[in-house]
Amino acid sequence: MHPVSIHATHILAIEDDPVLGAYLHEELQRGGFHVTWCRNGLEGLEVAARQAFDLVLMDILLPGLNGLDALASLRRHSATPVILMSALGAEADRISGFERGADDYLPKPFSFAELRVRIEAILRRVAFERRAQAPREADAGQLQFDEQACDVSLAGTRAGLTPSEYRLLDTLHRSSDEVLSKPFLYQQVLQRGYSRHDRSLDMHVSQIRRKLKAIGYHERQVRTVWGRGYVFGAGEAD
Repeated sequence: MHPVSIHATHILAIEDDPVLGAYLHEELQRGGFHVTWCRNGLEGLEVAARQAFDLVLMDILLPGLNGLDALASLRRHSATPVILMSALGAEADRISGFERGADDYLPKPFSFAELRVRIEAILRRVAFERRAQAPREADAGQLQFDEQACDVSLAGTRAGLTPSEYRLLDTLHRSSDEVLSKPFLYQQVLQRGYSRHDRSLDMHVSQIRRKLKAIGYHERQVRTVWGRGYVFGAGEAD
């Protein structure tokens, strides 16, 4: 399996563990990626400010500036997709990562095969987004979908969605009032199989609801249809 334009892909890996960092650097390079390896959050942010990357792999437990704070800082000026890596398994840690703008979360230990599949899924989505057309027109008081920025806005105020959140909302919006199942959304949006223990989609939905509410949009909501999936329609979110 090969991602779109794999040989032009630049990855920033921020990992303090010398063994894992060297392994990631070697295996990703072997796979055809261009890899820059940094060993702490501050160094990673400095490198990211000087050079454009297609994707960032970031450990959470970094010395000095931890990965979550580094991610929050990165998100203030960059929408580069980020995969968090961590041995922390608590749901609160995963939620915190998604709240700060993570696109995916990979618990340690993981296989390189799984990491590669997740990287390739994100690269396919990014390639699609780069081919996107100009923002779709919207009437006053309606959400404006901006495919190039991967965000929505209401009366000029942006919601600040992450790329994954935008893809999810856009998919639901294109099928307004139609219930889309979790397995379908996992495959279509996250491009991986659904597991009932995987809360990634639920966390993205929670963030979308919060961000739409923050910009004053209430006409439609992402609603849970228990036992079936999600729908973007009128009414209160469950």
